[in-house]
Amino acid sequence: MPQHYENFPVASVLLPKRLRHPVSVIYSFARAADDFADEGDLEDATRLSLLGNFRSELDGIDAGITPATPLFVDLAEVVARHRLPLQPFYDLLDAFSQDVTVKRYANLGELMNYCQRSANPVGLLLLHLYDAASERNISYSNAICSSLQLINFLQDVAIDYHDKDRIYLPQDELAKYRITEAQIARGDCGGLWQPFMQFQIERTRKLLQSGAPLGNILRGRIGLEMRMIVMGGETILRKLHKSGGDVFNNRPILKSGDWAYMLYRALRKK
Repeated sequence: MPQHYENFPVASVLLPKRLRHPVSVIYSFARAADDFADEGDLEDATRLSLLGNFRSELDGIDAGITPATPLFVDLAEVVARHRLPLQPFYDLLDAFSQDVTVKRYANLGELMNYCQRSANPVGLLLLHLYDAASERNISYSNAICSSLQLINFLQDVAIDYHDKDRIYLPQDELAKYRITEAQIARGDCGGLWQPFMQFQIERTRKLLQSGAPLGNILRGRIGLEMRMIVMGGETILRKLHKSGGDVFNNRPILKSGDWAYMLYRALRKK
């Protein structure tokens, strides 16, 4: 599997041991499906067919049919044991299929609609694993997950454009700041790129902060994990702000010192 750098902990040692396996299985499903949409030199029809096969496997689980592949054998067991809804898995597949066919987003509404299916389902599944899927918690989780997705879009502008011919930035806002695709292609931070990025950063920060109370609502190591995830997002946003949004020459990542400081803060922030 090519570059799969992760900003945020996935099935980390912070989680209770009983949850690491189911979280890992959910992650494996999402990563495998995402690879169908992104990796290699496959034709679009082949990518969509592979994602369709995953849908068929989900249909089989829903119908009580024993899966034929190890991944779905594991997934069926996790779904049954933890009584997980299947719709979030279907939503993820819809988002990855959209990646194959949609390369630009006209406005924030379209982008947020994508986030609702590409990111929020993971948070919903985790809340079900935690037995904490209340309406309030789901609302907080959606804010966190969507903001983390937007953060990834901001830090990966160059990668998405050059490697995937995708721009996950609202086209109407790019036009408002007079930013063209040619400017993105050049990696040019001139003109109104910096105020454009600062606008994106601040809006995303507010969305992330609106979901942050979930880290104190969830108890024990699960709450600690959630606070670490939120702080990871905050740290990337600070790095983006400090660089003036220059993701072309200074793509922000989390380093060992960042993780240590985040853990210190997460342990104290109760």
